[in-house]
Amino acid sequence: MKTVTDTAHCDDLMKALETFREQGSLIERWGAELARRLSAGGRLLVAGNGGSAAQAQHLTAELVGRYRDDRAPFSALALHADTSSTTAIANDYGVQEVFARQTAAHGRPGDVLMLLSTSGASANLLAAADRAHRLGLTVWALTGRAPNPLHLAADDSLCVDAPVAATVQELHLVAVHMLCESFDQAVGSGEPAATARAADHPADARGNGPPAASHQGDSRPGASNRGDGRPATSHRGDGRPDPSHRGDGRPGANGRAGGRTEGQVDGARPDGPAGPAARPAGLPVGPGTAGTRPRRAEGDA
Repeated sequence: MKTVTDTAHCDDLMKALETFREQGSLIERWGAELARRLSAGGRLLVAGNGGSAAQAQHLTAELVGRYRDDRAPFSALALHADTSSTTAIANDYGVQEVFARQTAAHGRPGDVLMLLSTSGASANLLAAADRAHRLGLTVWALTGRAPNPLHLAADDSLCVDAPVAATVQELHLVAVHMLCESFDQAVGSGEPAATARAADHPADARGNGPPAASHQGDSRPGASNRGDGRPATSHRGDGRPDPSHRGDGRPGANGRAGGRTEGQVDGARPDGPAGPAARPAGLPVGPGTAGTRPRRAEGDA
């Protein structure tokens, strides 16, 4: 009978840690890549069963909250944490679909799905990996000993060489913390800044050319509603200057704060396509917005 003084558990952990240390460069690469994608408006989805579910939720908490130092929050969802959705899907579609269906609901091309499993054989995780690939997501896996089905199904994987599930989970937690440290270093060093700036200024809602000058919050006229790069000094659609936006009788850049459109009641929002309601989600609307991450369009819950 083993007693509390038995060190076999620690010995197993130390032995597994020797080979785990060799995975440091992989985790560092994951952290930098995750920083690039999330800074550009992407999302991390994470899933696991049992103890691995706890590890998955630990990771999302570090990204939405913070790991060490204060920084901006980033989008990360632990798919098992929505108990109503999870149980409803299990009841209506079967347990195998609980993560795959949520991946289809929340995932977008370019997002990352990270799956944690000590065995690498969980059917619901394998189904989620398959669904993610069909939707254009990248799949990373934290598993036990390789080879295993999940390791083979993922785009990239970190496999812990240990015979005991408890040891695998303990080193998965180490991997989570190392990933968060690498992520924070990449964000703090500004590595993903160029990608984030590009995502802050998408071409427009249709992807036609560079952002309009009027979105920059300065006094230059721009084609804010034309998306074709040609200047349009009014919202009237006939190319003639419309001084009503300035409120002072002088022609000016369209859409400036404090102006009024024709027929607009004081304090009301413009009803036409030039109004704020029609502005594409995620585009900067004035000074001080550069460097912020783009917002998702409504419906991208």
